[in-house]
Amino acid sequence: MPKPLPLDSQLCFSIYSTALAINRAYKPMLDALGVTYTQYLAVSALWEQDGLSISAIAERLGLEPSTITPAVKRLETAGFLSRRRSTADERLVEVFLTQKGKELHPKTACLTDTLLARSGFTVPEMVALNEKVQRLRDGLAHEEKPRRRAEA
Repeated sequence: MPKPLPLDSQLCFSIYSTALAINRAYKPMLDALGVTYTQYLAVSALWEQDGLSISAIAERLGLEPSTITPAVKRLETAGFLSRRRSTADERLVEVFLTQKGKELHPKTACLTDTLLARSGFTVPEMVALNEKVQRLRDGLAHEEKPRRRAEA
């Protein structure tokens, strides 16, 4: 029987534990800004493109709409965004940044600064790492999904 790979030799564990470390590093700063990590990601999606539907935000983040909806509701209660029914399709709820949500963006620069400072990476090194991780993510996400067995 082959010897099991140590955790630190497994890429999945390295990425998982790095994500946890990033979340721990970001938490005090996000707490001070009044948002959770999931809320920060939702607002970040809206900084890219305001007026997204809940489903579009969820898709952009690789999450389920049922995960995003409570975060969006809390962000709305906190005044960072507003939700409105689409005029084109009233089944859709569109999410828009408020002025407070727009003003949050420059305040989050501390996250990138902290990540760079703690990692010891240069900006080009961090960009290159991010590009490689995105390539890995995209390759894994585009893997053919297993086919369902035909029902008898």
